[in-house]
Amino acid sequence: MQCFVRAPKLSKSEEIILLEESRKVAALNGKRLGLQDDNDLKFLLRGSHLLKVKSNSWRRERFYKLQEDCKTIWQESKKMLRSPESQLFSIEDIQDVRAGHKTEGMEKYAKDVPEQRCFSIIFKDRKKNLDLIASSDMDANHWVAGLGKIIAKTNSMSQRQKLQHWIHACLRKADKNKDNKMSFKELKNFLKEVNIQVDDNYARQIFEQCDTSQTDTLEDDEIEAFYKLLTEREEIDALFSRYSDAEQVMSLDNLVRFLREEQREEDAGPETARSLIERYEPDETIKTEPAMTKDGFLMYLLSDDGNVFDKAHRQVHQDMTKPLSHYFVSSSHNTYLMEDQLTGPSSMEAYIRALTKGCRCVELDCWDGPNSEPVIYHGYTLTSKILFCDVIKAIKNYAFKTSPYPIILSLENHCSLEQQKMMAHHMQTILQDMLLLAPVNSNKCLPSPEELKGKILVKGKKLTSEAEDVSDEDEAAEMEDESVKIQIESNGTSDKLKLAKELSDMVVYCKSVSFEGFDEFNPRPFNEMSSFTEGKALKLSQETGTSFIHHNIKQLSRIYPAGWRTDSSNYNPVDMWNVGCQIVALNFQTKGTEMDIYQGRFQENGFCGYVLKPDFLRDPNSKFNPKAITEGPWRTRKKFQVKVISGQQLPKVNKSKNSIVDPRVIVEIYGVQRDNDKKQTRVIDNNGFNPKWNETFEFDIDIPKLALVRFMVEDFDASTKNDFIGQFTAPFTSLKQGYRHIHLLTKNGDLYPSATLFVHISILDAQ
Repeated sequence: MQCFVRAPKLSKSEEIILLEESRKVAALNGKRLGLQDDNDLKFLLRGSHLLKVKSNSWRRERFYKLQEDCKTIWQESKKMLRSPESQLFSIEDIQDVRAGHKTEGMEKYAKDVPEQRCFSIIFKDRKKNLDLIASSDMDANHWVAGLGKIIAKTNSMSQRQKLQHWIHACLRKADKNKDNKMSFKELKNFLKEVNIQVDDNYARQIFEQCDTSQTDTLEDDEIEAFYKLLTEREEIDALFSRYSDAEQVMSLDNLVRFLREEQREEDAGPETARSLIERYEPDETIKTEPAMTKDGFLMYLLSDDGNVFDKAHRQVHQDMTKPLSHYFVSSSHNTYLMEDQLTGPSSMEAYIRALTKGCRCVELDCWDGPNSEPVIYHGYTLTSKILFCDVIKAIKNYAFKTSPYPIILSLENHCSLEQQKMMAHHMQTILQDMLLLAPVNSNKCLPSPEELKGKILVKGKKLTSEAEDVSDEDEAAEMEDESVKIQIESNGTSDKLKLAKELSDMVVYCKSVSFEGFDEFNPRPFNEMSSFTEGKALKLSQETGTSFIHHNIKQLSRIYPAGWRTDSSNYNPVDMWNVGCQIVALNFQTKGTEMDIYQGRFQENGFCGYVLKPDFLRDPNSKFNPKAITEGPWRTRKKFQVKVISGQQLPKVNKSKNSIVDPRVIVEIYGVQRDNDKKQTRVIDNNGFNPKWNETFEFDIDIPKLALVRFMVEDFDASTKNDFIGQFTAPFTSLKQGYRHIHLLTKNGDLYPSATLFVHISILDAQ
């Protein structure tokens, strides 16, 4: 039986001191966020009772309160033996805060409560939404507005501010008795909290170096001295000293020299250097010289201007007036699924998450539902069902929040004529002017993303004048699962489907047809497109790669996962992109290397979901074949040199207090087969806070325009599988040269607050 030691009861005066101290810390953190004296923040710090909603029969009152760190929320729990940590969640884990009945839970279980009192917290990972009801409209407004402000302010913090905020929160956590002093024992706990293991002698040495008052505790200025000692970056100091003068200041001319010699900035000149000083130098006196201190230099290196990813590529920078078939399109497979393909839940939330991740082609598997209302689910399986009309409403609300460029609704239609008409009715009445119902021009090619801005296109079967029915393309029937096969046999499915004219008329540019081979002399109409399983597409790419490329110049091709992937695993999309396939559909709900590569490809061009294919995949005379590389305009060979210097604030993988990561970095190239490569650093033991590698790798890249680079950090374990820590993937052509920080992403593809790698990148023309 587990025993609990009751904390000693505090006296009244001690309670008052502790409360006052807590208020001071909260005020300081509020100031750091730029929210001092904000009424919404003050309300959240006081906390309030809210009704937590789980079902029609489960509504419980719970107390919720923002902690004084202004980054975690405490929630009351009635569960026995629940640890204090499990009652906290971080604001950094929140994806969105939605007012009203904006989740499935609220729609189902809180319709009896006025919308103004309802709100939902959506988390970044697969954690369930938190649906809440406030006791008044004003309370709900405080929560929605307050959380929104904290999230916005946190996101706009500089990397240096995030680091400072995080370290001070860890210091506060380590200060167990909240006396605002740090004992030697608390210092050792703090070092474990920030993911670094040091021996007692070294810890004692740091402690005594900072304990100038010799009281055997650190306080006030001594804690600040300890903070500065901890966050020193020797590699930055060495780099700065090479370009600074005797006064430890980098002059304007030296900054220009650094930008040209090290960073290889094409537009490096006095104006560029002056703008960087203006933006990042914290010392106003030095700024007027103009020059840069070491603090300003570090702030520059941690900023967007010092990022490994080209800042210009964070905007839409490509020509968006080419035909739709000239772009890679971010596309999701079976978008409605949250988990596997056989028994998992279907959800509107899955569509919202895909659209906010930049997805531009979503899939809807439509079947007859009760009360003449079509439903969406994975046919023949035990996946749950959601209403077609609810999905269309969610798509309307989120279609253009991340990108203004067109959405394609890929319909897999299994409905009766009556319910097909209902589908058409819902799309027409809900989407209204967003829905494309007629050609936008008279050209003999697909329109451009620019021409289709703000429009939603329907992909599906279309009636011909000769027939009332069409062939039924049933992807669910391809699943390699015994129960699915039995279900199909018992249903006696037909390969023909009656198609309602109302639904057929909605298909303008994306008419689904069966693939009948490549015929370059008699090409199919430009508005026809085919779908291929990954296996079929891979076979075509290997056997007739150049023909597939030519086909994809005028036609759209959609690729989807093989039937055996019932666990919702993904295939490597790179092989499909290499032959110009546009709609390469992946299971967005499944995290891993394939999804990292996918999101990496669409990082560029402003994350708008459309990336212009390289010119040799758009040229009708192109002889490019990714399986047999010959000389041509596509072959611009490069030597890619990466020096992995150091890491900063790598997160803990195991949340256990004594668990410290042993990180190593893996650099991977994904592109044509001859360019694929992987190299890794040695393992650094017991240091996730500031590991140093200083290892250089070299890669030969033949086709740079098709290559992606993935930087992955893992926690090495000799006895079990290594754990993922973080990663960043980007097109090779989006990388900047010189000394750069890589801002790592979580397994879910979200940005870590302060986890980075520091690298040096060099790209040379190969001989």
